[in-house]
Amino acid sequence: MLVKEIDAAELKSRIDAGEDIALIDIRSDAEVAQGVLPNAEHLAMHLIPLRMHDLPKDKDVVLYCRSGARSYHACNFLGQQGVNNVINLRGGIISWARQGFEIAAPQQQRARMM
Repeated sequence: MLVKEIDAAELKSRIDAGEDIALIDIRSDAEVAQGVLPNAEHLAMHLIPLRMHDLPKDKDVVLYCRSGARSYHACNFLGQQGVNNVINLRGGIISWARQGFEIAAPQQQRARMM
C-alpha cells in the first residue's frame, strides 16, 4: 500500500493558502506537552483503531509524530481500513521545527474532534 506523504514546507504552504486540513498529532501525552503544530488535534496512536471513524472524511487529514515513522505506519493502517484521505508528515514535528515553523503550546489547542 502506498502511503501519501507531504513535507513540512508544502504543508505550511497549503495551510497558509487557507486549505482546510485536519492536523492530527498521534504522539504520546508527554510528547504533546512539549508543543504541537498550530491548530492540531491530539489522538494518541494507540487510540486510532478505536477512533478512526471520528476522523474527518471531507478533507485531507495529516497525521504527524516526532519523526514521521509512527505516523507513516498509522497512515498505512488507516489506508488498509479504507481511509484514503490521510497523509503522513514526512519528518514529523522535527522537520516542521527545523524549517523554523511555529510550534504552539498544547494548552492553546482545542480538541475539536475529541
